[in-house]
Amino acid sequence: VQLQASGGGLVQAGGSLRLSCAASGRTFSSYVVGWFRQAPGRGREWVAAINWSGGSTYYADSVKGRFTISRDNAENTVYLQMNSLKPEDTAVYYCAADKRWISRWSDEYAYWGQGTQVTVSS
Repeated sequence: VQLQASGGGLVQAGGSLRLSCAASGRTFSSYVVGWFRQAPGRGREWVAAINWSGGSTYYADSVKGRFTISRDNAENTVYLQMNSLKPEDTAVYYCAADKRWISRWSDEYAYWGQGTQVTVSS
């Protein structure tokens, strides 16, 4: 499967953005998907994940209550709705997919999108 992340941009603190992760392939509904982010000079950080059906979602403590992950398997797309954005959310955001299990560890995802920049100004 090939993934393409989009929707990043520049937003003021307190604002919102919705990221999209569009996938190719007819079997996308059998993949779990995670969102990760990487700020300059820092390692890749897990943000959220969703199971194949969308019925189970998981969040890092740093984004819980502000971000929502969802998916539309008919459209082969996973979304990350980001509200109440903070300057510390500034990073390149990546989506990743795998056919095995949900994980917060980046090395357990086989497929990655190219990343989309999110910048939150104070």
